[in-house]
Amino acid sequence: MTWVKICGMTNLEDALTAVEAGADAVGFVFYEKSPRCVSVEIARQIVEKLPEGVEKVGVFVNDSPERVSAVADEVGLTAVQFHGDEHENPKMYTIERKVFLCIPAEWVAVTWRKKGKAIGSLMALPKNLTAIMLDSGKHGKRGGTGTPFDWREAGVFVSSMSKDTPVVIAGGLTTENVGEAMGILKPWGVDVVSGVEARLGKKDPEKVRAFVKAVRDADRKTS
Repeated sequence: MTWVKICGMTNLEDALTAVEAGADAVGFVFYEKSPRCVSVEIARQIVEKLPEGVEKVGVFVNDSPERVSAVADEVGLTAVQFHGDEHENPKMYTIERKVFLCIPAEWVAVTWRKKGKAIGSLMALPKNLTAIMLDSGKHGKRGGTGTPFDWREAGVFVSSMSKDTPVVIAGGLTTENVGEAMGILKPWGVDVVSGVEARLGKKDPEKVRAFVKAVRDADRKTS
Protein backbone atom coordinates (compact mmCIF):
# COMPACT_ATOMS: atom_id res chain seq x y z
CA MET A 1 0.00 0.00 0.00
CA THR A 2 1.06 3.57 -0.64
CA TRP A 3 2.68 5.28 2.34
CA VAL A 4 0.61 8.28 3.49
CA LYS A 5 1.92 11.24 5.46
CA ILE A 6 -0.25 14.04 6.80
CA CYS A 7 2.05 16.97 7.53
CA GLY A 8 1.89 20.29 9.34
CA MET A 9 0.58 19.04 12.68
CA THR A 10 0.13 21.75 15.30
CA ASN A 11 -2.20 20.05 17.79
CA LEU A 12 -3.04 16.63 19.20
CA GLU A 13 -6.58 16.51 17.80
CA ASP A 14 -5.34 16.76 14.21
CA ALA A 15 -2.61 14.19 14.75
CA LEU A 16 -5.04 11.68 16.25
CA THR A 17 -7.48 12.29 13.40
CA ALA A 18 -4.75 11.45 10.88
CA VAL A 19 -3.82 8.28 12.76
CA GLU A 20 -7.44 7.17 13.08
CA ALA A 21 -7.95 7.81 9.35
CA GLY A 22 -5.14 5.38 8.58
CA ALA A 23 -2.17 7.64 7.85
CA ASP A 24 1.23 5.99 8.15
CA ALA A 25 3.01 9.14 9.27
CA VAL A 26 2.43 12.59 10.68
CA GLY A 27 4.75 15.53 10.16
CA PHE A 28 5.84 18.43 12.37
CA VAL A 29 7.34 21.56 10.84
CA PHE A 30 10.23 23.15 12.73
CA TYR A 31 10.82 25.95 10.21
CA GLU A 32 10.16 29.29 11.91
CA LYS A 33 8.99 31.02 8.72
CA SER A 34 6.25 28.47 8.17
CA PRO A 35 2.70 29.29 9.32
CA ARG A 36 2.56 25.65 10.43
CA CYS A 37 5.67 25.83 12.62
CA VAL A 38 5.25 24.04 15.93
CA SER A 39 7.33 24.40 19.06
CA VAL A 40 9.53 21.58 20.27
CA GLU A 41 7.54 21.33 23.50
CA ILE A 42 4.14 21.07 21.80
CA ALA A 43 5.45 18.54 19.31
CA ARG A 44 6.86 16.45 22.15
CA GLN A 45 3.54 16.48 23.97
CA ILE A 46 1.73 15.33 20.81
CA VAL A 47 4.25 12.60 19.99
CA GLU A 48 3.98 11.16 23.51
CA LYS A 49 0.29 10.41 22.86
CA LEU A 50 0.65 8.82 19.43
CA PRO A 51 0.82 5.06 18.72
CA GLU A 52 4.29 3.58 18.47
CA GLY A 53 3.76 2.29 14.92
CA VAL A 54 3.08 5.73 13.42
CA GLU A 55 6.06 7.50 11.85
CA LYS A 56 6.73 10.87 13.49
CA VAL A 57 8.58 13.03 10.99
CA GLY A 58 10.24 16.35 11.75
CA VAL A 59 10.53 18.80 8.86
CA PHE A 60 13.65 20.99 8.85
CA VAL A 61 14.89 23.70 6.49
CA ASN A 62 18.63 24.38 6.34
CA ASP A 63 19.21 23.60 10.01
CA SER A 64 22.51 22.23 11.26
CA PRO A 65 22.70 18.45 11.71
CA GLU A 66 23.36 19.11 15.40
CA ARG A 67 20.12 21.02 15.87
CA VAL A 68 18.15 18.45 13.87
CA SER A 69 19.48 15.64 16.05
CA ALA A 70 18.80 17.57 19.25
CA VAL A 71 15.19 18.34 18.30
CA ALA A 72 14.61 14.77 17.12
CA ASP A 73 15.84 13.43 20.45
CA GLU A 74 13.78 15.85 22.53
CA VAL A 75 10.55 15.38 20.59
CA GLY A 76 10.89 11.64 20.02
CA LEU A 77 10.89 11.79 16.23
CA THR A 78 11.35 8.56 14.31
CA ALA A 79 12.37 10.29 11.06
CA VAL A 80 13.54 13.64 9.74
CA GLN A 81 12.70 15.41 6.50
CA PHE A 82 15.16 17.85 4.96
CA HIS A 83 13.08 20.39 3.09
CA GLY A 84 15.55 23.16 2.28
CA ASP A 85 18.71 23.25 0.20
CA GLU A 86 20.15 20.11 1.78
CA HIS A 87 19.92 18.29 -1.56
CA GLU A 88 22.79 20.47 -2.77
CA ASN A 89 25.13 18.82 -0.25
CA PRO A 90 23.22 15.90 1.26
CA LYS A 91 26.26 13.93 2.37
CA MET A 92 26.90 16.31 5.28
CA TYR A 93 23.52 15.48 6.82
CA THR A 94 24.32 12.32 8.75
CA ILE A 95 21.43 11.69 11.11
CA GLU A 96 20.81 8.52 13.10
CA ARG A 97 17.18 8.31 12.02
CA LYS A 98 15.25 7.63 8.88
CA VAL A 99 15.78 10.44 6.38
CA PHE A 100 13.44 11.91 3.77
CA LEU A 101 15.27 14.23 1.37
CA CYS A 102 12.99 16.75 -0.33
CA ILE A 103 14.03 17.96 -3.78
CA PRO A 104 12.05 20.51 -5.84
CA ALA A 105 10.53 18.66 -8.79
CA GLU A 106 11.46 21.57 -11.03
CA TRP A 107 15.13 21.17 -10.08
CA VAL A 108 14.99 17.45 -10.81
CA ALA A 109 13.31 18.09 -14.18
CA VAL A 110 15.99 20.58 -15.24
CA THR A 111 18.78 18.27 -14.08
CA TRP A 112 17.19 15.32 -15.87
CA ARG A 113 16.91 17.25 -19.13
CA LYS A 114 20.56 18.28 -18.91
CA LYS A 115 22.05 15.00 -17.71
CA GLY A 116 19.55 12.32 -18.60
CA LYS A 117 20.51 10.40 -15.47
CA ALA A 118 18.77 9.41 -12.26
CA ILE A 119 19.31 11.74 -9.32
CA GLY A 120 20.85 8.94 -7.30
CA SER A 121 23.71 8.72 -9.78
CA LEU A 122 24.34 12.48 -9.69
CA MET A 123 24.57 13.13 -5.96
CA ALA A 124 25.81 11.47 -2.79
CA LEU A 125 22.63 10.56 -0.96
CA PRO A 126 22.52 10.84 2.84
CA LYS A 127 22.89 7.91 5.18
CA ASN A 128 19.67 6.23 6.30
CA LEU A 129 17.74 7.61 3.30
CA THR A 130 14.20 6.22 3.32
CA ALA A 131 12.87 8.12 0.32
CA ILE A 132 13.33 11.13 -1.92
CA MET A 133 10.41 13.53 -1.74
CA LEU A 134 9.44 15.59 -4.78
CA ASP A 135 7.60 18.81 -4.00
CA SER A 136 6.48 21.82 -6.01
CA GLY A 137 8.05 24.27 -3.56
CA LYS A 138 10.68 26.70 -4.82
CA HIS A 139 13.36 28.79 -3.17
CA GLY A 140 11.65 31.02 -0.61
CA LYS A 141 8.53 28.83 -0.59
CA ARG A 142 9.49 25.47 0.81
CA GLY A 143 6.17 23.67 0.46
CA GLY A 144 2.55 23.84 1.50
CA THR A 145 1.83 26.00 -1.53
CA GLY A 146 -1.17 23.98 -2.66
CA THR A 147 0.23 23.86 -6.20
CA PRO A 148 1.12 20.56 -7.90
CA PHE A 149 4.13 20.12 -10.16
CA ASP A 150 3.80 18.75 -13.70
CA TRP A 151 3.15 15.05 -13.04
CA ARG A 152 3.27 14.01 -16.69
CA GLU A 153 6.60 15.72 -17.28
CA ALA A 154 7.89 14.09 -14.11
CA GLY A 155 6.73 10.61 -15.10
CA VAL A 156 9.93 9.61 -16.87
CA PHE A 157 12.39 10.64 -14.19
CA VAL A 158 10.20 9.45 -11.31
CA SER A 159 10.05 6.01 -12.94
CA SER A 160 13.84 5.97 -13.24
CA MET A 161 14.42 7.26 -9.69
CA SER A 162 12.02 4.70 -8.25
CA LYS A 163 14.21 1.84 -9.46
CA ASP A 164 16.88 2.84 -6.94
CA THR A 165 15.12 4.92 -4.28
CA PRO A 166 11.50 5.13 -3.06
CA VAL A 167 9.81 8.36 -4.17
CA VAL A 168 7.22 10.35 -2.24
CA ILE A 169 5.23 13.01 -4.07
CA ALA A 170 3.95 16.19 -2.46
CA GLY A 171 2.65 19.57 -3.52
CA GLY A 172 -0.96 20.41 -4.28
CA LEU A 173 -2.37 16.97 -3.57
CA THR A 174 -6.07 16.75 -2.69
CA THR A 175 -8.72 14.09 -2.37
CA GLU A 176 -9.81 14.92 -5.90
CA ASN A 177 -6.42 14.59 -7.62
CA VAL A 178 -4.31 12.18 -5.58
CA GLY A 179 -5.62 9.16 -7.48
CA GLU A 180 -4.62 10.75 -10.78
CA ALA A 181 -1.16 11.60 -9.45
CA MET A 182 -0.68 8.05 -8.21
CA GLY A 183 -1.80 6.62 -11.53
CA ILE A 184 0.73 8.70 -13.45
CA LEU A 185 3.71 8.52 -11.11
CA LYS A 186 3.15 5.29 -9.13
CA PRO A 187 4.97 6.69 -6.08
CA TRP A 188 6.02 4.82 -2.98
CA GLY A 189 4.30 7.48 -0.88
CA VAL A 190 2.26 10.68 -0.85
CA ASP A 191 2.45 13.70 1.46
CA VAL A 192 -0.29 16.28 1.99
CA VAL A 193 -0.62 19.52 3.96
CA SER A 194 -2.81 22.27 2.55
CA GLY A 195 -5.10 19.85 0.74
CA VAL A 196 -6.58 18.64 4.05
CA GLU A 197 -6.68 21.93 5.96
CA ALA A 198 -9.66 23.91 7.19
CA ARG A 199 -7.28 26.87 7.53
CA LEU A 200 -3.54 27.37 7.87
CA GLY A 201 -2.27 25.06 10.59
CA LYS A 202 -5.64 23.41 11.31
CA LYS A 203 -6.84 20.21 9.67
CA ASP A 204 -10.33 19.48 8.40
CA PRO A 205 -11.14 15.99 9.78
CA GLU A 206 -13.42 15.11 6.86
CA LYS A 207 -10.75 16.12 4.34
CA VAL A 208 -8.15 14.04 6.17
CA ARG A 209 -10.37 10.95 6.14
CA ALA A 210 -11.38 11.50 2.53
CA PHE A 211 -7.76 11.91 1.44
CA VAL A 212 -6.60 8.66 3.04
CA LYS A 213 -9.65 6.86 1.59
CA ALA A 214 -8.85 8.22 -1.88
CA VAL A 215 -5.31 6.87 -1.62
CA ARG A 216 -6.55 3.44 -0.52
CA ASP A 217 -9.15 3.43 -3.32
CA ALA A 218 -6.36 4.16 -5.81
CA ASP A 219 -4.28 1.38 -4.27
CA ARG A 220 -7.08 -1.11 -4.82
CA LYS A 221 -7.46 -0.11 -8.47
CA THR A 222 -3.80 -0.80 -9.17
CA SER A 223 -3.38 -3.93 -7.03
